[in-house]
Amino acid sequence: MTECLSSPLLSIAIPTYNRAAFLALNLERLSQEGLSFWDLVEVLVSDNASSDGTQRVVSEAVAGGMPVRYVRNAENIGSDANIAQCFNLAMGKYVLILGDDDLFVDGALQLLLEQLTKGAYGVVCLRPYGFESDFRNEYPGSGGKEKIFHDVGAFLAAIGPLITLISSCVISKRLMSKVDAHQFSGDNLVQVHLVLRAALAARENLFLDRYLVACKRNNSGGYDFSQVFVSNLGAVLDSCKSLGLTESAILAIENRLMVAYYPFYLLRQRLAKSGDLHATLARFEARFDGRLLFKCWLLPIMRLPRPLGIIWGGLATLFGRLLNGDLRRGMAFARNRLFSGWRRL
Repeated sequence: MTECLSSPLLSIAIPTYNRAAFLALNLERLSQEGLSFWDLVEVLVSDNASSDGTQRVVSEAVAGGMPVRYVRNAENIGSDANIAQCFNLAMGKYVLILGDDDLFVDGALQLLLEQLTKGAYGVVCLRPYGFESDFRNEYPGSGGKEKIFHDVGAFLAAIGPLITLISSCVISKRLMSKVDAHQFSGDNLVQVHLVLRAALAARENLFLDRYLVACKRNNSGGYDFSQVFVSNLGAVLDSCKSLGLTESAILAIENRLMVAYYPFYLLRQRLAKSGDLHATLARFEARFDGRLLFKCWLLPIMRLPRPLGIIWGGLATLFGRLLNGDLRRGMAFARNRLFSGWRRL
């Protein structure tokens, strides 16, 4: 819809489907953040044949002066293929595939661009936090620092579960220029393949360990959690051994997942009585059986009677997030939940 940069520093590529209201807020935030940086940034919207007002939202953003390259698929090609298309079409030296409902916090884009000019990274990871209604009021607070990693295993262990979140990982397109992302479609983890390969191919990777991306809570789904994030993810990690991903690095990544990521989703499954708990248990045991951390930390959530499993899951979630450095995020979430409940009284 607009003339695009031939070689931007950063492509922000947004896959979307029938979520015009979220996309409108996303583009509004990008416009606010990017006014001074359009010579460095490409914005790409890949529309998966939406039937709502998505086209109108993009047209209004362009009319307001925001440069947007808009691609509309003739039919819904699926979320995996749309994410892969975003990466393949991006023209930037770096690519951030940004969820259509995720937002940069104030000043995040400027900070990211400054960091991208300082080094030649494989992956730059941004720390996210969840929000429900107002990303500014629910912001956990500033702080944190930049951490450059020369050991790819240490980097992947440090970011842990964030390898699965598209909006957290800025990927070097330069290192992946010959990669067709469509080859990774089919397991709901296109972004993980790309992150791992870019990180393994680089001399340096960067973790911006501060809250820079606000992610809409509980706004995605349509997949079986344990199938995607246990079975499929394990297969992706194993497939990268031939590229240099070591067994110790895989163990470190999965330990972080077991401590800080899986407990919440298992707790949510027990609370909601949703999904096939037996199938979930079978997938976890197939991947982690024999590991002490699994037996002591996760297995009780699934094996104990439901009330005790919920209690264990709540405690594991709390302590896991404390160990993951998310104390401020948890306190902000609890505070906003408390205040929102008080306002409704």
